Amino acid sequence: MNALPCYQIPDPLPWVVLAGPLAAAEDSLARLDERLANSPIRDGFVARTHYIDACASLWLAGELVHLEDLVLHDAGMDVRSPTHELTRAHAVLRTRRRIAAAKPAWALSAAGLKTLRGRGGEEGRGNRKEAASVDLAEDADAGVGHANVDESRGITETDDRLAAAFAAVDAAIAKTDRALTGETRRPRHRPEPDPLVYDLDWDEDERLADWRSVVDQVRVLAPTLAAAIAADAWIAIEPLQHTPWLGRLLAASVLRARGKARWHLPCLHEGLKTIPRKRRRPGDAATRLAVQLEAITAAAAAGLKHHDRWLMARTLLARKLAGRRASSKLPALLDYVLTRPIASAGMIGAELGITPRAAQNLVAELGLREATGRGRYRAWGIL
Repeated sequence: MNALPCYQIPDPLPWVVLAGPLAAAEDSLARLDERLANSPIRDGFVARTHYIDACASLWLAGELVHLEDLVLHDAGMDVRSPTHELTRAHAVLRTRRRIAAAKPAWALSAAGLKTLRGRGGEEGRGNRKEAASVDLAEDADAGVGHANVDESRGITETDDRLAAAFAAVDAAIAKTDRALTGETRRPRHRPEPDPLVYDLDWDEDERLADWRSVVDQVRVLAPTLAAAIAADAWIAIEPLQHTPWLGRLLAASVLRARGKARWHLPCLHEGLKTIPRKRRRPGDAATRLAVQLEAITAAAAAGLKHHDRWLMARTLLARKLAGRRASSKLPALLDYVLTRPIASAGMIGAELGITPRAAQNLVAELGLREATGRGRYRAWGIL
């Protein structure tokens, strides 16, 4: 049996080392979130940064995933067969979207963690099954009541329309009975973990409980410091065997839940990417937390640069919309390219409901920049 790793929060906290990075992280993150509060491209910013952070998470793991390949894979328009690294990056992308679309504190709750680690499906199926059983019982009771009323009113099954209605109800109840008893489809069971892939002594539930205990202990600290400790504790405890990238997404959720990032999900992978490799995992706890705070600062600084650049590009391109007819597709094209790092003719055509040839004409009218340089698989975007 493997001994469970423990994580000790430094007591007392080394404020001499943390004060400077903490102030910088709090200030930069607040500045970015305030900029996004009234930004006209906030939704596009959030959508684009999901792709950037997903690629950065694989970069930190030593894998290279091209941004354009991830965009095309997400749109179902792969140029080639997706690699294992690309599918992992897409998993990060989907998880970021799921966390960003939910309530701020959802990802840190028991239900949220169960869903994010892939355990929510069984509970959901069980709840649906119980709800169907209750509905079936209520319908049966209601059917008895209606039958008594119908008999008292002298209504018999000789009425063709009433007989057809009863037959339809009986068929629906029979189909529900077969579904509940498993006759139509075999119930899905979670397969036993493969010992060649998983460590069977790895108690994920207990490790995850230890990590949540750490998160509960840091609720009284500043939001950025609490997120830094949560990210550092995830690395030390390693709650999940094959999803180490989830820790930084949950640390970003700490910032959302504490109200420090109300309008976006911070890109902590992108921020850590700017830290030199030799400084990412120092030995002492004080320096580790300082590095985590520096990563938050770098993520916010990069977000500000991205936002200002994309906002300026949108302002310049919006000038070309003046004088266009009300049915023009150019405004919709501008809104779409703001939500994707790149967009191919097929992606634009599928989004706007036009042909790829018409999409290329719209791109030429709007003056988007060529992003890939490929002759066959061309793509454009606001870089």
